[in-house]
Amino acid sequence: MIFSNLDSQVIVLLIPSLIFSLSFHEYAHAWMAYRLGDNTAAHMGRLTLNPIAHLDLMGSMALLVMGFGWAKPVPVDSRFLNDPKNDMVKVAAAGPMANIILAVIAAIFLRVFFGLGMVSNTLKTFFIIFMQINITLAVFNLIPLSPLDGSQILSPFLEKRFGTDIMWKMKVYGPQILFFILIFSAITNIHIFSFIINPIFNLFVFIFF
Repeated sequence: MIFSNLDSQVIVLLIPSLIFSLSFHEYAHAWMAYRLGDNTAAHMGRLTLNPIAHLDLMGSMALLVMGFGWAKPVPVDSRFLNDPKNDMVKVAAAGPMANIILAVIAAIFLRVFFGLGMVSNTLKTFFIIFMQINITLAVFNLIPLSPLDGSQILSPFLEKRFGTDIMWKMKVYGPQILFFILIFSAITNIHIFSFIINPIFNLFVFIFF
């Protein structure tokens, strides 16, 4: 659990950061779609950082409890995109990239200001877990299972390699696999995705610190 062994002051700071990170992820999808010609998300009020437009209650709770989570998907109509197949990849990649950017900004902030003795230990803890939240969101969403962003990013390659049938199977079985993993993690307290996320977070810390 991400918030284990933290004092209440840090948790109070982290909840807004979690909300912002999820909202920024979905905003990035909407912004990229808008830039590439699709106004669907903008017309539905999703081209905003307002968390009310983006947050999914279950997805937020899952991130807090099990280390991975999600927000409400941003609607995208590929018919309005300039280059539908390639642009859908860009739209899908925009969300995880936004979280990576937030994690890098937090790391640079810590590297500079904590090194100068200008950041308290509590604030240091806050920014470290802020990085963890954003790396978690990025890595989890890059997993190539539908409906996660990773499946959309890989879809042109998979379709070219294996045909359209594989895409249908991913859409049908991907959510079922994710649901099984979610239930398995809740019952056993074995967080499968942590085996992927934690090494990447440790590598991130090693690079910047």
